This record gives sequence, C-alpha cells and structure tokens, in this order.
Amino acid sequence: MLASTPALADGNDVAAYLRGRSASASGHIDIATADYARALTAAPHNPVVAIRAYRSALAAGDDALALRAAIVLDQAGVAPADTALIPLALAASANDPATADAAIARMKGTPLGLLVPALTQWTAFAKRAPASSASTATDPAARRFAVETRALLSIAGGHVDEGMTALTALGGAGAALDLRAAAARLLVGAGQGARARTLLTPEELALATPANPTLGFGVSWLLTRVAGELASAEPSPLSIALTRAALRADPTNDRARLLLALSLSSQAAQRAALIVLDGIAPTGPFGESAATARIVILGAAGRGAEALTIARTAAVRADSTANDWQRYGDLLAQAGREAEAAPWFRRLAERPGATWSDWLQYGGALDRAGRWTDAEPALERAVALGPDQSLALNYLGYARIEHNENATAATRLLARAWALKPDDDSIADSLGWAYFRSGDTARALPLVERAAIGEPTNAEIDEHLGDIYWSLGRHYEARYAWRAATVTAPATDETRLTGKIADGTPPRARH
Repeated sequence: MLASTPALADGNDVAAYLRGRSASASGHIDIATADYARALTAAPHNPVVAIRAYRSALAAGDDALALRAAIVLDQAGVAPADTALIPLALAASANDPATADAAIARMKGTPLGLLVPALTQWTAFAKRAPASSASTATDPAARRFAVETRALLSIAGGHVDEGMTALTALGGAGAALDLRAAAARLLVGAGQGARARTLLTPEELALATPANPTLGFGVSWLLTRVAGELASAEPSPLSIALTRAALRADPTNDRARLLLALSLSSQAAQRAALIVLDGIAPTGPFGESAATARIVILGAAGRGAEALTIARTAAVRADSTANDWQRYGDLLAQAGREAEAAPWFRRLAERPGATWSDWLQYGGALDRAGRWTDAEPALERAVALGPDQSLALNYLGYARIEHNENATAATRLLARAWALKPDDDSIADSLGWAYFRSGDTARALPLVERAAIGEPTNAEIDEHLGDIYWSLGRHYEARYAWRAATVTAPATDETRLTGKIADGTPPRARH
C-alpha cells in the first residue's frame, strides 16, 4: 500500500502538492497539473506524488508529465495498467508495430488484457503478417472486440464481401455505431461509398469521411470503441486514459475528443472539457454533438446564462437547424421559461416529418406556461400521431383531469395508457387519481398505493395518496404521506403541503 502522505524535500514542495490536490478537487486541472509537476520534481521517485501527477497530466493533456510520472510508477512497481497506453499510442502514431507490440505485451494479465487480441491483429496488419484468429480470445468482451477488428481488417485488406458478411453477423445496420462508422470510413477510403452508405442512417452519413487503415487509425478506433462502451457507466479515470491515448494515436479522432470532453466534465473538470471541445470543427461530423456537449458542460459549470446565449445565437441564425431549435427550447424549459420555449418547440412540431413526441413536447410547454386552451389541441395531435404511445396518452388524460375537463374521456385515455404499460407507476397514479377525482375511491386507492411503493420519492404520488387517505378518514396515514412528499417536492409546493399537514384537506373527489 502506498503511503498516504508523500515525503517531500521542504515546505514549499509540500505546499505545491497540497495546492495541486485542492485545485484538482475544484476542477482547475491546469493549475493542479502545474503544482503536481513541481512536487514531482521535488520528489522524483515518490509514487504517491507520481500517481496524482499522472492522472492530472492525462486530464490536462500534458503528455510529457504523464510519461514522466508513468516512468516513476513503473520503477516503483505500482504503475496502473493504463500507463501502457502511452507508448502504445505513440508507437501507433509513428506506425511502429514492433514498439506497439512491446506495449501490448505489458497489458497481458491486466484489466486491459481484453484488448490484446484485437490490438495484435492491427499490429500484424501493419507488419503485413498473418493475424491470429479472433476466435482465440477467451474473454467474451475480448472476443467481441477481436471479431469486430477482424471485420474491419477484412475490408482494409480488400476482402470487402468477407468484411460485410462479418458485419452482418455482428448486427449489420443495428451494430454499434462506432463499428459501423469505422467500417464506412474504410469503405469510403477504398472507393466503396455505396456500400458504406448501407451501414449508416441518413442522419449518420456525415460520419463516413474517408480513412486509411493505418496502425494509428486502428488503435485509435479500438480505444475509442472501449471508451464509448464505458461512457454510460460511472465516471472513471480509465475513460480519460483511453481517449487521450486514442487522440495521440490519431489526432483527427473527434469522436474520442467528444468522449474525452464528456469524461472530463463528469469529473468536474469543465474548463478542461471546454478546451477539448474547441478542437472539434463546428462543421465537421461531430460539430452538432460538440455544440450540444458544450451547452451541457457550461450548465454543469454553473454558466447557464452563457449556455443560453450560445444556444440562442445558433437558433436564430438564418441557417439554423432543428437541432438548434431543440437545444435552445430545452434550455429555456429547464430554466422554467416554458412560454419562451413553446415557439421553438412549435417550429419542431410544424416541420415536415414531425412526430408525436414533437407535438407532445410543444403541448406540454404550452400547458406548463398556463396556456391550456392552446395546449390541448397540440396534445390531441400528439395522441393522433401516436395512438399507442403511453406517454402521450398519459399526459393528455392527466392534464384533462387536472383541468377538470371531460373526465370520462380522460379516464379512457389513461386506461389505454395503463393497458399499454401496466408496470408504469406514474401511469398507475394518473389513472388512480382520475378514479378518485370521479368519486371512485375504491378503484383509486390500490393504484395509487402501488404507485407510491414503486416510486417512493415521487412527491406528486405521495401527495395524491395523502389526499385519498384523508378522504377516507385515515388522517394519520394521510399526514405521513404528505410528510413524505415534502422530502422531494419543489420549494413552490412547500406551503401547500405544510398546510395540509397542519389542517388537513377536504376531499377532492367529486361525488
């Protein structure tokens, strides 16, 4: 086990180390990296300092410091597995398969060992040597990456039919986007644009920029592929290590750049994330995704006003797109400015090819803005376009109940929604509430009780349950449900809920 406090030469060096920790915790990666570099200079063999310097350097993109710290960790025998990614990426960038093989050998027996079968196929291709069979990989994940790599290398080697057959076995148009995009890029690079287009949807065609099957391309793709798999998991330093290495191997890999920015932001390094996004061309294949990520990251950094300004600038341009309108509308709605969001959602709903969800979004914004008369036709349009969409049915039915309008028709809508999704607690609550408002408490109670069990932190359901209990004279249980509601209810509901707890509430059912 490493010592918890590093032994440094003097007080100034200790101060640099402690400043680095403080800056890192607050997301100031550039400051932290500079301080860790000073501390490592003062204690050049200290693995405690080195590991922090290594992680901070990866986040900041300081290759020299990352390599220096990795050497210290390796000499101390405590280097994490991902330090092997640095020499691997540098070798791949230089198209040096022999050096890459030495780095790959270091991964065997580590958590990154699952990449070895796929990586060795790329180095064999670079050396024009026979590759080992993908089936030799024993770990399921390792085998999957190896089989995907074999499909790509078949295309790269001119065996396009074989590669396309392998892609079909891997899911064809339903395979992972990173795999399909890589295959399409190789096909375009080989003059097979028509076949490339069969792998992508119309919205994805911009990803099919031509690529050559270099070692840098292959290693960068594989590391990005793994980072993409990790993107939905808990934030991890490994995601940063993978994407930094992917960019060293292929500096044009904007997919890796995007994943790196999101990983940095998830670890409170928003400033570093925004710098990474600056490297993505606005008009490139990942320009739209980068624009969305920038707005999300600015919001996470507490710079919501700046995010709104950027989104508005894009939305009002003469050449603005549906994505621009969506981003700006979403931000306005998140800020509680539903009335301002509604016109942008209306643009989406009225464009050719609009779906039920576009009309639901528009109608919902109008409803929350207090414009029920305008909202109802939009919500009806959503149901007409999506007659089997439980979300649309539930929204319109519940809204009509809340607006005291056409309770019988509203209850039918909610019953349809519940029949479509009988395990949805929100819909069960809506239907139960509709029964209660119509005076059928016997049918209402079990539905709302079930919903409260399924969603114990849903304040609206807890309040409904309290109202029903009160109407039945079960006042103790009613107050208990209302108190539960106060735990997660928004501040705007506090006065109403505390009033109910203090004085009770008259039954809301109509008899």
